[in-house]
Amino acid sequence: MGVEDLGAKKKGSVFHRLYVGTGAFDIVGARKYWYVFFGLLMLVSIGSIGIKGFNLGIDFEGGTQIQMPAAGVSGEVDEQRAKEVFADAAGEPAAEAQKVGTGAAQTVQIRSDTLDAGQVAKVKQALFDAFQPLGENGQPSQQAISDSAVSASWGGEISEKALIALAVFLVLVTIFLAIYFERWMAVAALISLIHDIVVTAGIYSLVGFEVTPATVIGLLTILGFSLYDTVVVFDKVKENTRGILGLTRRTYAEAANLALNQTLMRSINTAVIALLPVLGLLIIGYVLLGSGTLQDLALVQLTGMLAGVLSSVALATPLLVDFKMRDPKFKQQAQRVKARRESLARKAAERDAGVEDDDFDAGDDEQLNAELRKERAYAAAASVPARTQKATPRRGRPSGKQPSGKRRR
Repeated sequence: MGVEDLGAKKKGSVFHRLYVGTGAFDIVGARKYWYVFFGLLMLVSIGSIGIKGFNLGIDFEGGTQIQMPAAGVSGEVDEQRAKEVFADAAGEPAAEAQKVGTGAAQTVQIRSDTLDAGQVAKVKQALFDAFQPLGENGQPSQQAISDSAVSASWGGEISEKALIALAVFLVLVTIFLAIYFERWMAVAALISLIHDIVVTAGIYSLVGFEVTPATVIGLLTILGFSLYDTVVVFDKVKENTRGILGLTRRTYAEAANLALNQTLMRSINTAVIALLPVLGLLIIGYVLLGSGTLQDLALVQLTGMLAGVLSSVALATPLLVDFKMRDPKFKQQAQRVKARRESLARKAAERDAGVEDDDFDAGDDEQLNAELRKERAYAAAASVPARTQKATPRRGRPSGKQPSGKRRR
């Protein structure tokens, strides 16, 4: 551990270290372990997508939807009991039964594979006999039970447009990041973004969440959040690494890790603040309103945001460091840092004087220019050979006395 990492040795709680952001968490240094973790996530996700596939909703596969009022003669209709009646009448199980809406307008929606006209008539009659749903006049009415056929083409059109939007989004974001930051930052952010998409899709496949058009829309909304957090971290990395090739205070990896620590608390706060309304949307949509659309939208956002925060902190910046360290200039700078630290370690008597001040701010132009001047002075002094002064006769000061044989009279 170098002298610049003395801040990491300071004792304190985890929350204190998060708050001060002095580089106590060596995220970049442990990047190999993070790569293994994210690699396993990707393998599991891709394997589940390829083997198990997705639980596509009725909007993608097509099917029949039967809807009736949730209020019957005997009280409120139970969704599980409705599915049982449906299965007995149709001869096949229902894919889903859920309540939608609130109060007197609440209804029960039952979705299944495509049924023929005879099956639909038998199901509607069975549901009426079992629950006696109330019509608008408050009396049991079979006309209150409606059916509709859902075409799979609509879901396919939504998916096609979503993929086009995703491709355009990725291209524009890559161009923007390459211009605003640099090429390797754009590449690292893009890899992190692809990871978020694949892992979110893999979790849906693995757990068996139903994929609906609302899921596709929600997947697109998490992309901006994931990139926002990555851009915040990269902006701090850019600030911390200004002029680093001319300095021997920190390596690029250490400056990037410090940037991660300095923005870690902000990333956590942003994630918590963003996830609270999503959790509220999930609770309201599922528990109170029984709306499948709100539930699907909140579920994919919750999954994607968690993956996005983790990847922006532990994947994007470590990837950036590895990309940058492929450049010989940054390798040479890291060697100079190592050489200087070894030199300081050998000088035990000058160790206290050689301890660096961790308050250095690369974003401060005055501090940066002063540090660069100091580094140039060190380099110039190291390149000039030592000079041996010539011995010169010492000239005595005139005493004012003349030799004995030549005095003035």
